[in-house]
Amino acid sequence: MTAHRDRRWAELARDLEFTRLPELRRQAEGWRTGLTGLTALLAVLVLLKGQDSLTALPAWARHTATGLLLTAFVLLVVGSLLAVRAAHGVPGGEILLGGQSLRRWTEREVSRVTRALGWASLCCVLGVSLVAGALVLAWATTETAPTHLVEVRTADRVACGELLGADRRRLSLRTETEGILRLRRATVLDVRPVQSCAAGTTTEAAVARRG
Repeated sequence: MTAHRDRRWAELARDLEFTRLPELRRQAEGWRTGLTGLTALLAVLVLLKGQDSLTALPAWARHTATGLLLTAFVLLVVGSLLAVRAAHGVPGGEILLGGQSLRRWTEREVSRVTRALGWASLCCVLGVSLVAGALVLAWATTETAPTHLVEVRTADRVACGELLGADRRRLSLRTETEGILRLRRATVLDVRPVQSCAAGTTTEAAVARRG
């Protein structure tokens, strides 16, 4: 039984010489599909959300993140092209019909496909790493818009919250208890900035205390 197994393994090892190139082609096809998907996903994310997300960064961080994303995109495209080369070979490549010529061509092609797959995988790892670096940089340096807390006093209430906007007719305020309030400017008696809104929105009782 052991001798039979040994012979079978020896036969499989000899068969690998003839099946290695097709196996590498199939691996390259998988890498090509994955890299193409990553490249398309990165392009869509950058087009849809990249500009809005980058505008909140400081100038140096915005330029750095943009450079990282562009480099990652180039690497993923190059990796996709290398995977295509590994999966499908060079257009118009000549294959001689002689047995020894075919063997030499297969050995050279196996070497080229192996190198192309190695470079494609490296481009994939570097591209994903650069995208992750750009995301970490954006997360760490995003400038959050300052919150403008104000206390607004009208004839019958005192409202405290984030000032959303104001024009000649209305004043918009976001409060913790009542959501967004839109107060007519004609009823506003006083507006002053505050550090916090501990009590949220108050009513007639607060006005009476402020008296």
